[in-house]
Amino acid sequence: MESDFLTNIFRAVLIFFGLLSPINANDIIMGSQRGEVYLPLLEDKNIAVVANQASSVGDEHLIDYLLKNHIKIAKIFVPEHGFRGKIDAGAKVENSIDEKTSLPLISLYGKHKIPTKEDLANVDVVLFDLQDVGVRFYTYLSTLHNVMKACERENIELIVLDRPNPNGSTVDGEVLDMRYSSFVGLHPVPILYGMTIGEYAKMINGEGWASSKKAKLQVIELLNYTHDTPYELSIKPSPNLPNPLSIKLYPSLALFEGTVFSEGRGTDKQFQLYGDPKYLKKSFSFTPIANIGASNPKNKDKICYGVDLSHLDKDEVSGVNLSYILDAYQNYPDKKNFFLKNNFIDKLAGSSHLRESILAGKSEREIRRGWSKELENFKVKREKYLIYP
Repeated sequence: MESDFLTNIFRAVLIFFGLLSPINANDIIMGSQRGEVYLPLLEDKNIAVVANQASSVGDEHLIDYLLKNHIKIAKIFVPEHGFRGKIDAGAKVENSIDEKTSLPLISLYGKHKIPTKEDLANVDVVLFDLQDVGVRFYTYLSTLHNVMKACERENIELIVLDRPNPNGSTVDGEVLDMRYSSFVGLHPVPILYGMTIGEYAKMINGEGWASSKKAKLQVIELLNYTHDTPYELSIKPSPNLPNPLSIKLYPSLALFEGTVFSEGRGTDKQFQLYGDPKYLKKSFSFTPIANIGASNPKNKDKICYGVDLSHLDKDEVSGVNLSYILDAYQNYPDKKNFFLKNNFIDKLAGSSHLRESILAGKSEREIRRGWSKELENFKVKREKYLIYP
């Protein structure tokens, strides 16, 4: 959609010269809100939709909006956390039937991550609308990859309804070494890649990551958006990212998933604190308990000592901050057991570099130096796929 791209560039130029007010979140028109563009593409076709609780058109769920406009939905594909977004991280998502619409819900999380030939046998177009958070190990990217792979295989068009990246244009962290590729990171990108999910889909296609052939991809672009437009999600993208601060801290605190430390699951401050029963500083404590989205959190029912970050100003938090995991390691007496034995930290970080550097006592500056070259190379590659200024 070249005209949309030129409109966004023209608006950015006017803002730069002070001839137009800066864009704010209320100005943004979501891809899902541009029914006049994509509904004609869906008429008289059988549609599969990749969606969850955050797939919306204003205050209306996307599925309800499509049905109201007489679009024939064959099935709904659902990612991690399920269609209503309440299932624990990592927990299996089962196939089921949506109670409201009686539409079949086909899980793309668990053993069945890629749509099969049978799944797509009666489908003409796949419509994708998931709210990403701009972080490599957030698994909706892997779901996007797998759907693109299946669509290319079956010669089915994929339409992505674009959404803003709540982590904006921030590009930071180690670029994934493909030897550590997994469902929590399939592609050679940094932890924070500074792209919308529509732009990321273009990169998957352009780089041939999902298939050597390109999928039939169309991105329904955002209007009135730049990468520097502050944007806060009105609906939780998943159970353990409850607010804007948790989303900003997620790239840093999710690294604790590869350690014995709690990252706040099982509290009401998920990804806004960290701690462990053996942490040496005792000024703050919390106790993880079973709750929605975390039925068996790490250190369940144990008093954890740690650090509360919930007081931070979300607007002053950005990037990957290694000071938290370095502090935890330095103040943990049982250092040989700090990292989980499966070295899951390596998949999250992108290689063994972070783990080995921490064990070697390196500083954050030294660790960052180890990933700086690949990060700069990624920034150049990223430019080719940007839709928005």
